[in-house]
Amino acid sequence: MKHPRIKLLFILLVFIGLTSCKKDDEASVVDDIKAENRKELGASAEDLLSNDIYTNLTVEFVFASTYRPTNATIANFRSFLNERLNKSGDITFIENVIDSPDGAPFSLEEIRDIENTNRTKYTTGNTIAVYVFFSNGSSSNDTNTTVTLGTAYQNTSIVVYEKTIKDFVNSNPNIDLTILETTTLQHEFGHILGLVNIQDDDIHTDHEDTAHLKHCIVEECLMYFESSNRNQVETMLRSLNQVPAMDPLCIADLQAKGGK
Repeated sequence: MKHPRIKLLFILLVFIGLTSCKKDDEASVVDDIKAENRKELGASAEDLLSNDIYTNLTVEFVFASTYRPTNATIANFRSFLNERLNKSGDITFIENVIDSPDGAPFSLEEIRDIENTNRTKYTTGNTIAVYVFFSNGSSSNDTNTTVTLGTAYQNTSIVVYEKTIKDFVNSNPNIDLTILETTTLQHEFGHILGLVNIQDDDIHTDHEDTAHLKHCIVEECLMYFESSNRNQVETMLRSLNQVPAMDPLCIADLQAKGGK
C-alpha cells in the first residue's frame, strides 16, 4: 500500500506538469495568432480581396495623438475598400492612440518594432486584420534630396510617414493634406493587394514599369511610381488636385484575385 504522502506528491507533480504544458500551449497560440500577419508583402492579396476565407476586415490605425489622419482621409479609405474588396461582412476601423515612439527618424526595423509593441488586432477566425501606423517621424532612408511618404512592408502592415506629409503641407499651402494622405495610404494598400506583380502572379504584366518594378507604368494610375527626389515630389504634389484612380489593368489584376 502506497504511503498517502507519496500519492499526494505524485498528484502534485502531475498537476504541475499539466500546468507547465498549458502555459507552453498558450504561448504557442499567441505566436500562431501573429504568424498570419508576419508574411511577405503580397502574400495575403487574395485573402484581402476575396470573400472565400475572410468575410470581415479590421483595419487598425495606430498613431500618436497629433498624427491622426483627417476624417476625410478615413472616409476616402473606407470608400476605396468598399469599391475594391469583396467582403460580405463588416469592414471595421479601430483607432489606437499611443505615446509618440522615440528614436525618429525610423529605420524599417524600428517600424517593425513599433508594430510589435503596439499592434493589437491580428487575423483570426473569419476576420483578416491590417495594421497602419501613421508615424510621428520620418524614414531613416530620407536624405537632403530624397523622401519617403509611405511603405508597405509585410502582408498586412503599412507605415505612412505622417510627419513627412505634414511637413510638406506646412511648407506649401497649395498641397492638400487629405489628398496627400489618401493617395499615400491607398497606394501602399495597393501594394499589400499585390500591385504591381508583387508576387509575380498578376494576369497582366505588361503594365509593370520595368524601370521601377512593382509599380504601374500608367502615369495617371494610383500605382504609378513617383520619384523620391524632394523637388520632384513637391512639384508633383502641388499639381495633385485629386486622388488618382487605378488604371483598368490594375483593377483587372485585383479582380482576378477575387476583388471587385
